[in-house]
Amino acid sequence: MSRVALITGGGGDIGAATGRALAAAGWIVVLADLDAEAARAAAEDIAGAEGRFLDVADTGSFPAFVDGIGADHGRVDALVCAAGVEPPHTLADLDVAAWDHTLEVNLRGPALLAQATLPWWRRAGGGSLVNIGSRTWLGGAHPAYAASKAGLVGLTRSLALELAGLGVRVNAVAPSFVPTRFARQRGDAAVVAEFAEQVRRTSPLGRLVTPEDVAAAVAFLVSDGAAMITGEVLHVCGGTQLPAFPRRAVPA
Repeated sequence: MSRVALITGGGGDIGAATGRALAAAGWIVVLADLDAEAARAAAEDIAGAEGRFLDVADTGSFPAFVDGIGADHGRVDALVCAAGVEPPHTLADLDVAAWDHTLEVNLRGPALLAQATLPWWRRAGGGSLVNIGSRTWLGGAHPAYAASKAGLVGLTRSLALELAGLGVRVNAVAPSFVPTRFARQRGDAAVVAEFAEQVRRTSPLGRLVTPEDVAAAVAFLVSDGAAMITGEVLHVCGGTQLPAFPRRAVPA
């Protein structure tokens, strides 16, 4: 029987790319998104996939939602939490509502979705959770967003310890800037483009991260090839996490 993966933020570029990567590896994929039309449109391009509505801020809906997937497919093996928000607030203009919403989507959502998936992992004797984080957990960004992504690392490591005895592996993927629709909507187009070029120039590998790069990391982490990997944060950022100096490149 094919394994089943639930991907939140499935209507976005990273979620959809992850769905394609897992489907190519033989998984049944459920793309969940607040924008149900986007999730369904993404699913149309993936054999055997489906798109469903899910509001990650509505934690009360999680048990019935996950159980519905389990009832339809007989199992839920992997949870990939790719849904996220990033209000472009500085400390000076950050309000309580924006702070709370960022943490409820980016941090509380993954925690309680994992809780809702737990009975299915128990039933299967194992499973995998991958949280899509961000390089900003180390480098900083908008305060609420960076705090939520740093918290996601703490959650990842805590759940890795707690769930290891059940055979559930928990990891995070932390990309640097990815030029997705989500990223392009975060501010003025010229400012975003300038930032993207700055990231590209500072990357030792000389290019930006793509949704497919992130998806490949997720596909590895949920695979049997990562059977002894848990509690890790896999940075997908072309080397931008490395110290800037000294940089000694081998001549091409």
